[in-house]
Amino acid sequence: MTLEKFILAAITTNPKKVPAGTAVFYCDSKKEMEQIAASLEAILDGIAHSLTEELFVIVKH
Repeated sequence: MTLEKFILAAITTNPKKVPAGTAVFYCDSKKEMEQIAASLEAILDGIAHSLTEELFVIVKH
């Protein structure tokens, strides 16, 4: 089984901006959010996309 076109995780500084049903990582700053997103890209074999300044998602294409 492979996952494609699926949100694997969300990284945010604003809990109100999180999509439902997704693993969420809360951060204190934009810098921390970018570092976590970069690490999760490698760990989850996905791609990080910045949707807003407060929200990144890791997706599998």
